[in-house]
Amino acid sequence: MPHPALPPQLAAAVPFLWHNPACQASAAALRALPYGKADIDAAIARWQRFAPLLAHCFADSVAADGRIDSPLLQQDGGVLVKADHALPVTACIKARGGVYEVLCQAEALALAAGLLPAGTGYEVLAGDAARALFARHTILVGSTGNLGYSVGVMARALGLQVEVHMSSDAKAWKKDRLRALGARVVEHAGDYASAVSSARTLAASDPLAYFIDDESSLLLFFGYAAAAHDLKAQLDAAGQRPTPARPLRVYLPCGVGGAPGGVAFGLKCLYGDAVQIVFVEPVASPCFLLRLASGDDALSVYDIGLDNRTLADGLAVPRASATVAGLVQHLVDAVVTVSDDSLLAEVRRQWQQHALRLEPSAAAGFVAHQLAASSWAQDVIPVVWTTGGNGLPDEVFLPLLAG
Repeated sequence: MPHPALPPQLAAAVPFLWHNPACQASAAALRALPYGKADIDAAIARWQRFAPLLAHCFADSVAADGRIDSPLLQQDGGVLVKADHALPVTACIKARGGVYEVLCQAEALALAAGLLPAGTGYEVLAGDAARALFARHTILVGSTGNLGYSVGVMARALGLQVEVHMSSDAKAWKKDRLRALGARVVEHAGDYASAVSSARTLAASDPLAYFIDDESSLLLFFGYAAAAHDLKAQLDAAGQRPTPARPLRVYLPCGVGGAPGGVAFGLKCLYGDAVQIVFVEPVASPCFLLRLASGDDALSVYDIGLDNRTLADGLAVPRASATVAGLVQHLVDAVVTVSDDSLLAEVRRQWQQHALRLEPSAAAGFVAHQLAASSWAQDVIPVVWTTGGNGLPDEVFLPLLAG
């Protein structure tokens, strides 16, 4: 069956703004889904149970209340910045999903072993008995870098073994950082998708292994979705009350889709049509736009002549998550594609003007806002979600500023 005509800018690798014709009124789109607000509430309650454990494990970086959250900053022109590049523990948005799913698996193992009787505080998961249990188990994950680190840092803090399968696109310093934690790094000559596939296959053959599936995990998805409530609390405190006439317009960098999809779902559950969701992808790796425009889960960026090579290594994904696309295809208002040159220029501008230390993928939302503001005129409350960067070592970050 032929695919619908794709936007010509897609295969030409030209930056552009694409409005999703399948986007629906939020109430109708959400009503048709098998998940909803109750699932997000359950994830928030779980985060709260884990809070004492997080405060114990990461006393130097997590607040005493055990919450993993980032500040909401304001820049010129009323642009708000949800600064997940400065998120505690991992300095990237992937903590919201990766840390959460590791904690969920640790909870499941402890419950099965009788280590969490009713009324027990979750700090017990950092104790000797739990660590002895966890040492026999391995967490596997496929990653371009940031999810692997988020999984690795939480798993190793609890004594779980970790094996991270990484693509050729992943940066060497991200691999070195994982090895320093005590994680095993398995490198693949192929791309992100091949790394994920290998990790999935290996985990299936080991009864003591648990695979965190970036392509289809609902635990990751709802860990991210809970972040919408963090943003709402900050907007409320700042006196920002979005309406359909003056909505939030939230720019979310997108790779396989789990993090932006989860956040999008959470925000639509909270704000309905008072929020516009904009995914942002590199021109070489617009996998989610391709999925939304074609409706084809099997189609990859290679199939339309793109090479999936980008400075935004965290977004270098050839094929979108079919699971996430199925959940948010009617909730995403638009997608913007951006060039590597524009990302690099924005990394420099954000450092020089605002002292934000961003990796190229985390600068994507600012570039998208500039493009959208000129061609999608509306009174909005713009929110750029930064996704990683504070963890960049000087030897990686400073060359980005030198061009």
